Amino acid sequence: MIEKNSKEVNVRIEAHLPLVKHVVFQVAVHFPRHVDREELARAGALGLVEASRRYDETRGVPFERFAAQRIRGAILDTVRAADWAPRSVRLLARRLEAAEQQLASELGRVPSLPEMAKQLNVSIEELAKLQDRLFRSVVLALDHETSDDGDEELSLVDVLTDRSAIEPSEALENRELHNYLRDAVQLLPERQRLVVVGYFLEGKSSQDLAAFLDVTESRISQLRSEALRNLKIGIEAQYSTDERPEPTGRVAKRQAQYSDSVGAKSDWKDRLARWDTDYDVPEEPLLPVISVTA
Repeated sequence: MIEKNSKEVNVRIEAHLPLVKHVVFQVAVHFPRHVDREELARAGALGLVEASRRYDETRGVPFERFAAQRIRGAILDTVRAADWAPRSVRLLARRLEAAEQQLASELGRVPSLPEMAKQLNVSIEELAKLQDRLFRSVVLALDHETSDDGDEELSLVDVLTDRSAIEPSEALENRELHNYLRDAVQLLPERQRLVVVGYFLEGKSSQDLAAFLDVTESRISQLRSEALRNLKIGIEAQYSTDERPEPTGRVAKRQAQYSDSVGAKSDWKDRLARWDTDYDVPEEPLLPVISVTA
């Protein structure tokens, strides 16, 4: 008997799902535009389920009438639960929205503030106060879409998120990476270190560096490429969880030794404790300024 009743309830629910859409359409016109119609439909569907379970056909009430009341009640309960604004504010919202829609239909455009004030028979200052009261009372879900542009689906949480803010965990990771880089630069072979510091931190040109080290500019370019490759290998090794194979060859052994030196230069506490994020160019630069004539 229980299985039969359960089957009847399911059949009744499926047969009357269009009734939910009909009730939502009737009720939604009384709510502001920001109220999510899909949320209303979900609440109405739950009301239909409850109505199907509680319906007693012996009372002689048609199911459609009984269910419509339950669906409407479920929708209203959901809206009231999500809206802490007093009844007076909700009435104000409907009044302002109705006036705006009427003027928009007559003018063919969005009405201005003076036009709205004239329509409502209030001063511009009074209308501004009314709108301010209304705006302060509106509560939106964080997933409420703020744009009608289909190509840019922005929700309220996207708008409120501070993109410039850095999470604490990200700040620590950046600090550790920065100090790995600092250690790695200090451990570079001398000529590579001079090129990196002079070129990237002290603003020296390739000509300046070539004159200082008494080499060609092409050699400076080569030293810069070698230094950057060493820095990349040395730092990536600190984040790799794979077991490194035994290096073979002089170059591979030298790079492995360099990577080990970067890891051993300081412990994690020291790296995270360094707060400075900028390289301070000393008063007397590492490389003297040399005037290079063309």
